[in-house]
Amino acid sequence: MDILNQKSEKGNHISGVDKGKIVMYGLSTCVWCKRTKKLLTDLGVEYDYVFVDKLDKAEENETLDIIKRFNPSISFPTTIINGEKAIVGFKEKQIKEALGF
Repeated sequence: MDILNQKSEKGNHISGVDKGKIVMYGLSTCVWCKRTKKLLTDLGVEYDYVFVDKLDKAEENETLDIIKRFNPSISFPTTIINGEKAIVGFKEKQIKEALGF
């Protein structure tokens, strides 16, 4: 299963301006993850998000493998842009710069 495409099936896709493939991985209980999600929404960009703690065990393991490629410490939030750049934590300035704001 491709976890990057699975999110739309789970309703974790937010429509907006296309700034590339943006995926925010977080935890549903994490304040910084919620702030990152709100920032992306407020910027009006299209993105997907995955709350890792809401996945079943198989999906969680697959997702953690993806996150580990970009963020070996597996901390949240981890925002991956175009499958190339990862921003770890709530870093408003870095996120805005990476998205051209």
